[in-house]
Amino acid sequence: MLFKDRRSAGRALAGSLASYAGLDDVVVLALPRGGVPVGYEVAIALGIPLDVFVVRKLGVPGQPELAMGAIASGGVRVLNEEILRQIHVPQGYIDQVSDNESEELRRRELAYRAGRLPIDVTGRSVIIVDDGLATGSTMRAAVRALRRQHAARIIVAVPVGSSSACHDLEKEADQVICLEQPEDFRAVGLWYDDFRQTSDEEVKQLLASAAEVATTSV
Repeated sequence: MLFKDRRSAGRALAGSLASYAGLDDVVVLALPRGGVPVGYEVAIALGIPLDVFVVRKLGVPGQPELAMGAIASGGVRVLNEEILRQIHVPQGYIDQVSDNESEELRRRELAYRAGRLPIDVTGRSVIIVDDGLATGSTMRAAVRALRRQHAARIIVAVPVGSSSACHDLEKEADQVICLEQPEDFRAVGLWYDDFRQTSDEEVKQLLASAAEVATTSV
Protein backbone atom coordinates (compact mmCIF):
# COMPACT_ATOMS: atom_id res chain seq x y z
CA MET A 1 0.00 0.00 0.00
CA LEU A 2 1.24 3.49 -0.87
CA PHE A 3 -0.22 6.03 1.57
CA LYS A 4 -1.21 9.45 0.24
CA ASP A 5 0.26 11.27 3.26
CA ARG A 6 0.62 10.87 7.02
CA ARG A 7 -2.92 11.93 7.84
CA SER A 8 -4.50 9.48 5.42
CA ALA A 9 -2.21 6.80 6.88
CA GLY A 10 -3.51 7.72 10.32
CA ARG A 11 -7.09 7.27 9.21
CA ALA A 12 -6.23 3.84 7.82
CA LEU A 13 -4.43 2.93 11.03
CA ALA A 14 -7.41 3.98 13.15
CA GLY A 15 -9.48 1.25 11.53
CA SER A 16 -7.22 -1.40 13.07
CA LEU A 17 -7.57 0.22 16.50
CA ALA A 18 -11.36 0.47 16.61
CA SER A 19 -11.60 -1.73 19.72
CA TYR A 20 -10.01 1.11 21.74
CA ALA A 21 -12.53 3.77 20.64
CA GLY A 22 -14.02 5.86 23.42
CA LEU A 23 -12.33 4.02 26.29
CA ASP A 24 -11.55 6.26 29.27
CA ASP A 25 -8.25 4.58 30.14
CA VAL A 26 -6.63 4.83 26.67
CA VAL A 27 -4.44 7.62 25.28
CA VAL A 28 -2.56 8.17 22.04
CA LEU A 29 1.06 9.30 22.23
CA ALA A 30 2.72 10.34 18.97
CA LEU A 31 6.44 10.50 18.26
CA PRO A 32 7.23 13.95 16.82
CA ARG A 33 7.44 15.20 14.39
CA GLY A 34 6.23 12.80 11.70
CA GLY A 35 4.14 10.65 14.02
CA VAL A 36 1.92 13.55 15.10
CA PRO A 37 -0.23 13.86 11.93
CA VAL A 38 -0.72 10.08 12.06
CA GLY A 39 -1.52 10.11 15.78
CA TYR A 40 -3.89 13.06 15.40
CA GLU A 41 -6.12 11.14 13.00
CA VAL A 42 -6.04 8.07 15.23
CA ALA A 43 -6.98 10.08 18.33
CA ILE A 44 -9.79 11.98 16.59
CA ALA A 45 -11.23 8.81 15.04
CA LEU A 46 -11.16 6.92 18.34
CA GLY A 47 -12.28 9.86 20.49
CA ILE A 48 -9.35 9.61 22.91
CA PRO A 49 -6.71 12.12 24.11
CA LEU A 50 -3.53 12.90 22.15
CA ASP A 51 -0.12 13.95 23.44
CA VAL A 52 3.46 13.81 22.20
CA PHE A 53 6.19 11.53 23.47
CA VAL A 54 9.55 12.98 22.53
CA VAL A 55 12.32 10.61 21.48
CA ARG A 56 15.68 11.72 20.10
CA LYS A 57 17.95 9.59 17.95
CA LEU A 58 21.64 9.30 18.85
CA GLY A 59 23.66 9.43 15.61
CA VAL A 60 27.07 7.84 15.09
CA PRO A 61 30.10 10.09 14.43
CA GLY A 62 30.08 11.38 10.86
CA GLN A 63 26.78 9.62 10.08
CA PRO A 64 24.13 11.38 12.16
CA GLU A 65 21.27 9.59 10.35
CA LEU A 66 22.59 6.20 11.47
CA ALA A 67 21.23 5.54 14.95
CA MET A 68 23.52 4.11 17.59
CA GLY A 69 20.64 4.50 20.01
CA ALA A 70 17.96 6.87 21.26
CA ILE A 71 16.77 8.70 24.37
CA ALA A 72 13.20 9.33 25.49
CA SER A 73 11.19 11.27 28.03
CA GLY A 74 11.86 9.91 31.50
CA GLY A 75 15.64 9.67 31.16
CA VAL A 76 15.69 6.39 29.20
CA ARG A 77 18.59 5.65 26.86
CA VAL A 78 18.53 2.68 24.50
CA LEU A 79 21.71 1.74 22.64
CA ASN A 80 21.90 -0.24 19.40
CA GLU A 81 24.43 -2.87 20.42
CA GLU A 82 24.74 -4.25 16.89
CA ILE A 83 25.78 -0.86 15.50
CA LEU A 84 28.16 -0.25 18.41
CA ARG A 85 29.83 -3.61 17.80
CA GLN A 86 30.44 -2.65 14.17
CA ILE A 87 31.62 0.90 14.88
CA HIS A 88 33.82 1.66 17.87
CA VAL A 89 32.32 4.74 19.51
CA PRO A 90 33.99 6.16 22.65
CA GLN A 91 31.79 6.24 25.74
CA GLY A 92 32.53 9.96 26.12
CA TYR A 93 31.07 10.64 22.67
CA ILE A 94 27.93 8.65 23.47
CA ASP A 95 27.47 10.61 26.69
CA GLN A 96 28.05 13.95 24.97
CA VAL A 97 25.53 13.23 22.21
CA SER A 98 23.06 12.04 24.85
CA ASP A 99 23.45 15.28 26.82
CA ASN A 100 23.00 17.43 23.69
CA GLU A 101 19.91 15.53 22.60
CA SER A 102 18.47 15.68 26.13
CA GLU A 103 18.51 19.48 25.94
CA GLU A 104 16.71 19.37 22.58
CA LEU A 105 14.21 16.87 23.97
CA ARG A 106 13.30 19.17 26.84
CA ARG A 107 13.03 22.16 24.49
CA ARG A 108 10.63 20.36 22.20
CA GLU A 109 8.44 19.10 25.02
CA LEU A 110 7.95 22.66 26.28
CA ALA A 111 7.39 24.14 22.82
CA TYR A 112 4.95 21.52 21.55
CA ARG A 113 2.65 21.49 24.57
CA ALA A 114 2.42 25.28 24.85
CA GLY A 115 1.88 25.15 28.62
CA ARG A 116 -0.32 22.04 28.69
CA LEU A 117 0.75 19.39 31.16
CA PRO A 118 1.81 15.99 29.84
CA ILE A 119 -0.80 13.25 30.03
CA ASP A 120 -0.28 10.92 32.99
CA VAL A 121 -0.01 7.38 31.60
CA THR A 122 0.06 5.59 34.96
CA GLY A 123 -2.33 2.65 34.84
CA ARG A 124 -3.54 3.52 31.34
CA SER A 125 -3.29 1.81 27.98
CA VAL A 126 -1.05 3.77 25.61
CA ILE A 127 -1.23 3.63 21.82
CA ILE A 128 2.13 4.92 20.70
CA VAL A 129 2.22 6.03 17.07
CA ASP A 130 4.82 6.94 14.47
CA ASP A 131 4.73 7.31 10.68
CA GLY A 132 6.80 4.13 10.26
CA LEU A 133 9.48 1.87 11.65
CA ALA A 134 12.93 1.48 10.11
CA THR A 135 15.36 0.23 12.78
CA GLY A 136 12.81 0.68 15.57
CA SER A 137 15.38 2.15 17.99
CA THR A 138 13.37 5.27 18.76
CA MET A 139 10.21 3.27 19.32
CA ARG A 140 12.03 0.84 21.63
CA ALA A 141 13.23 3.79 23.70
CA ALA A 142 9.67 5.07 23.91
CA VAL A 143 8.25 1.71 24.98
CA ARG A 144 10.89 1.27 27.70
CA ALA A 145 10.31 4.79 28.98
CA LEU A 146 6.56 4.17 29.18
CA ARG A 147 7.20 0.99 31.17
CA ARG A 148 9.08 3.13 33.70
CA GLN A 149 6.09 5.45 33.85
CA HIS A 150 3.87 2.49 34.74
CA ALA A 151 1.67 2.36 31.65
CA ALA A 152 -0.69 -0.60 32.04
CA ARG A 153 -0.55 -1.69 28.40
CA ILE A 154 1.52 -0.45 25.45
CA ILE A 155 0.31 -0.75 21.87
CA VAL A 156 2.76 0.20 19.11
CA ALA A 157 0.86 1.29 15.99
CA VAL A 158 2.39 2.33 12.66
CA PRO A 159 1.22 2.38 9.04
CA VAL A 160 4.38 0.75 7.66
CA GLY A 161 7.59 -0.80 8.93
CA SER A 162 10.36 -3.25 8.27
CA SER A 163 9.43 -6.80 9.25
CA SER A 164 12.51 -7.05 11.49
CA ALA A 165 11.66 -3.89 13.45
CA CYS A 166 8.02 -4.88 13.87
CA HIS A 167 9.03 -8.37 15.01
CA ASP A 168 11.60 -7.05 17.48
CA LEU A 169 9.06 -4.69 19.03
CA GLU A 170 6.71 -7.58 19.72
CA LYS A 171 9.21 -8.55 22.45
CA GLU A 172 8.90 -5.09 24.03
CA ALA A 173 5.27 -3.99 23.59
CA ASP A 174 2.04 -5.73 24.55
CA GLN A 175 0.73 -5.40 20.99
CA VAL A 176 2.21 -4.27 17.68
CA ILE A 177 0.01 -3.14 14.79
CA CYS A 178 1.87 -2.55 11.54
CA LEU A 179 -0.44 -2.24 8.53
CA GLU A 180 2.24 -2.90 5.93
CA GLN A 181 5.53 -4.82 6.22
CA PRO A 182 6.95 -4.72 2.67
CA GLU A 183 9.60 -7.30 1.77
CA ASP A 184 11.60 -4.61 -0.03
CA PHE A 185 11.21 -2.03 2.73
CA ARG A 186 14.32 0.19 2.35
CA ALA A 187 12.89 3.39 3.93
CA VAL A 188 9.67 4.70 5.47
CA GLY A 189 9.35 7.60 3.04
CA LEU A 190 9.13 5.31 0.02
CA TRP A 191 5.69 4.18 1.16
CA TYR A 192 4.17 7.66 1.12
CA ASP A 193 3.19 9.69 -1.91
CA ASP A 194 3.72 12.87 0.14
CA PHE A 195 6.42 12.55 2.81
CA ARG A 196 7.38 16.18 3.22
CA GLN A 197 8.85 17.06 6.60
CA THR A 198 6.38 17.82 9.37
CA SER A 199 7.10 21.24 10.86
CA ASP A 200 7.15 22.23 14.52
CA GLU A 201 4.28 24.59 13.79
CA GLU A 202 2.14 21.77 12.37
CA VAL A 203 2.86 19.69 15.48
CA LYS A 204 1.72 22.56 17.72
CA GLN A 205 -1.43 23.17 15.67
CA LEU A 206 -2.47 19.51 15.66
CA LEU A 207 -1.90 19.13 19.40
CA ALA A 208 -3.86 22.31 20.11
CA SER A 209 -6.69 21.14 17.84
CA ALA A 210 -6.82 17.72 19.52
CA ALA A 211 -6.87 19.37 22.97
CA GLU A 212 -9.76 21.63 21.88
CA VAL A 213 -11.74 18.65 20.55
CA ALA A 214 -11.16 16.79 23.82
CA THR A 215 -12.35 19.78 25.86
CA THR A 216 -15.43 20.25 23.70
CA SER A 217 -16.46 16.61 23.93
CA VAL A 218 -16.31 16.52 27.75
